[in-house]
Amino acid sequence: MTRRVTGKVVTPTGVVRQGCVEIADGRITAVAEYPSVRDGHWIVPGFVDMHTHGGGGHTFTTGDPESARQAAEFHLGHGTTTLLASLVSSPFALMRDATAAFRPLVESGVLAGIHFEGPYLSADRCGAQNPEFLRDPSVEELTELIEAGAGAVRMVTVAPERAGATEAIELLVANGVVAAIGHTDATWAQTRAAVAAGASVGTHLFNGMRPLHHREPGPVVALLEAPSVVCELVADGVHLHDGMLGFAASVAGPERAALITDAMAAAGMPDGDYELGGQAVTVADGVARLSRGGAIAGSTLTMDAALRHAVGAGVALPDAVRMAATTPARALGLGDRVGALRAGLRADLVVLDDDLNVVRVMRAGDWVE
Repeated sequence: MTRRVTGKVVTPTGVVRQGCVEIADGRITAVAEYPSVRDGHWIVPGFVDMHTHGGGGHTFTTGDPESARQAAEFHLGHGTTTLLASLVSSPFALMRDATAAFRPLVESGVLAGIHFEGPYLSADRCGAQNPEFLRDPSVEELTELIEAGAGAVRMVTVAPERAGATEAIELLVANGVVAAIGHTDATWAQTRAAVAAGASVGTHLFNGMRPLHHREPGPVVALLEAPSVVCELVADGVHLHDGMLGFAASVAGPERAALITDAMAAAGMPDGDYELGGQAVTVADGVARLSRGGAIAGSTLTMDAALRHAVGAGVALPDAVRMAATTPARALGLGDRVGALRAGLRADLVVLDDDLNVVRVMRAGDWVE
């Protein structure tokens, strides 16, 4: 049985203003003109969040599968139909146990994979990462995690200046895992070497990185100029000034800039006290910071809010949609399955009103309650 969703359809090549998405057996069968449509809602692909630590009062960072399931359900309600469960720096035992606990959720499609944001990060640029757990990359640890995950481990963030980083990046890439660069004090040359080794994502560009300098461009410039690297951007007005968001988006282009939430458990929850990676976090006016020291500790963002913010900052809607869905899907190696309104892909879509608020969400051809 074929179903139709009509409205202003945002495709990878532009907007079909009088459009129709046809769906059968959980997949998109066609995107076409539908002349009888008049001023319908926006129809965009389901969002792909490649970096989120939790939401709705639930977290991925403890490795608890039920908490992970609830966090994914919260973000699904905000249009995120594909996401990675991002952990923060932690002891290896927790990483191993979380991999085993989340593997069934990946196999069942609740999660698209696991992202280890650390512990192989810079102590000087650790941000809200727990410095107690930071260490040099370990090929032995990564090998065990990759084998235990059997495809569940999708991305690992590494600081390229740490001893053993190049070997770790090469191991990850050889096993089909995305190697990301982040929380780093690396030089421009060290970052370029990591990209040459196969790193293909910049973890929340600018945040947790050596800043730009005219005599030492550092990692930001190296990542922005690398044609093989997708740069994550947290569009919440806190992590990045809107001017810097627009600058990075224009330099990388929508095909290399990806919106992420970097959300923690407090997303969708009241201000108050929370926890992230064993550290106390205080949320005030929707901004999460470490209770001691005041470093930004993730966000309370959702992908629909990130899309609205990016558009409000001057990013054209079709470009912002690519940044929220198509580009991150491709960065994760999922572009042949999700991330766009195109025939053959899974029928994941979000219906938005003219203010870009979520009206309805569809995943695999079924409307989400």
